[in-house]
Amino acid sequence: MALHDIPNPFPYPTPAHTPPNESNIPLTVLVSSRAVIYDQDNNLVVSPATISISPQSGTILSILPTVLPASSFPPNTTYIDHTPHLLLPGLVDAHVHLNEPGRTEWEGFNTGTRAAASGGVTTVIDMPLNAIPPTTTVSGLQEKIKAAEGQCWVDVGFYGGVIPGNAHELLPLVEAGVRGFKGFLIESGVDEFPAVSSSDIALAMTTLANSPTTLMFHAEMIPPITDSVGDDVQKSLPPLAPTGPLTSYSTFLSSRPPAFETYAIEEVLSLAHLAPNLPLHIVHLSAIQAIPLLREARNRGVKITAETCFHYLALASEDVADGDTRHKCCPPIRNSINRIGLWNELSHPDSVIQTIVSDHSPCTPELKLLPEHLSHLCGGRITPDEIIGVNGEVLTKEEAEEKEKGDFFASWGGISSVGLGLPILWTEATARSSSTKAPLAITDVVRLCAVNTAKQVGLSHRKGALRPGLDADICVFDDGKEWRVGREAMLFRNKVSPYQGKIMRGQVKETWVRGQKVFEREGGNGEFVGKGGMPVGRLILERRRV
Repeated sequence: MALHDIPNPFPYPTPAHTPPNESNIPLTVLVSSRAVIYDQDNNLVVSPATISISPQSGTILSILPTVLPASSFPPNTTYIDHTPHLLLPGLVDAHVHLNEPGRTEWEGFNTGTRAAASGGVTTVIDMPLNAIPPTTTVSGLQEKIKAAEGQCWVDVGFYGGVIPGNAHELLPLVEAGVRGFKGFLIESGVDEFPAVSSSDIALAMTTLANSPTTLMFHAEMIPPITDSVGDDVQKSLPPLAPTGPLTSYSTFLSSRPPAFETYAIEEVLSLAHLAPNLPLHIVHLSAIQAIPLLREARNRGVKITAETCFHYLALASEDVADGDTRHKCCPPIRNSINRIGLWNELSHPDSVIQTIVSDHSPCTPELKLLPEHLSHLCGGRITPDEIIGVNGEVLTKEEAEEKEKGDFFASWGGISSVGLGLPILWTEATARSSSTKAPLAITDVVRLCAVNTAKQVGLSHRKGALRPGLDADICVFDDGKEWRVGREAMLFRNKVSPYQGKIMRGQVKETWVRGQKVFEREGGNGEFVGKGGMPVGRLILERRRV
């Protein structure tokens, strides 16, 4: 069943003619001439809207498809007219690495969720790696919960991990409230999260076959005959016979061809019969060659979907300069023809790509091995006397400086972008609107980045849409604002991102989480105006129901 096939438990109600204006309980009311809401036929539309919110419960009380004046409400109402800006549901970023505890020099709950809030993201789902310990056991989840409490500016859920030997932990993790599970078909790059074999996948599928969860895969595998890189995702030895300099992106790209993805997806599909009712999901799909495999499987009833990422839709391999390892990720950013193919698939009426996410996977500037001119641009520090490597190894300053700067194989792979996704996607969508037969509308952005991501993690009853009864998670978006991405706009811990310096179209003005404004551009307290200037995010630990 596709994500959009899941019955919606909250059909759009017939709105009352008047809002609840006789109550003595204070209300918050947000209005605009443009909001993405549901019409009477349950279609996403852009419409005028009046959204009444209960500050007590943090939920939406009513939505009217018109702009009512402040005089329609009691005098103690907080009434804000955001016209002409768009009111959108807060985005649900279903693929974020926050790395805490254990690798907090890379990222953390506080900095990562601040960045999310600044970009209209009101819920993030944290991946089971690269924290130490990983979320592969209930005790590992408990450690992560302890680290996150009181630090989050938006709501945070958690995935569990599938690794060799932890099948007995999977059902307890379901009971503990994880939103799904992720496994790697290729080495992850961190020692504590090894790759799974076919037998491990089969055991995970049969274990979770009747559970309310989703089983997700990093779908890269080395085909049996290949002259390619070693089986390590994030950093690796170069191929036995490199096709060019290790500082050239084309050398790296040729070492991870589309066959890596198609071979892995074929492996997953070959085992899908073991759990026919279990939703399967391919994370960060890059290669368009995998799309026909997924479509054919869906046509024969396999419950499988895929996501792609902002960077695969916005960046192209031929534009990556030598040594600019800010662009390194796995699967890799491919060429512009591949990028066009992904955009075309998004407009397909039964697209296999159901969601778009950030896959925010940061690290320290030192681990990116940036050349000096880029290191300075990213605020790189003077090399410390000791550097902690990916797996805890200690490198002296001299050993670190011996590594070749700009080496795409030795540098960490991951793109930093949490909180930038909405303007990235809107910039690219509007640039293509005149040349694409079915351009991506703002309603499609909401569907792909909020409605469907919430469904993917079993949160449609709370998140992902502007509907009465759901959490009042709201993004105020100025879709016409043009601005340049400077270091000050990158609120994640390490200011290392390929988007630095790029011109964006569309900027988030405010972010509301459960009826509380947490971010206001040019507001006080460094723009974070939550409850007393403190984080208001909650941890989502309820047992998944669907």
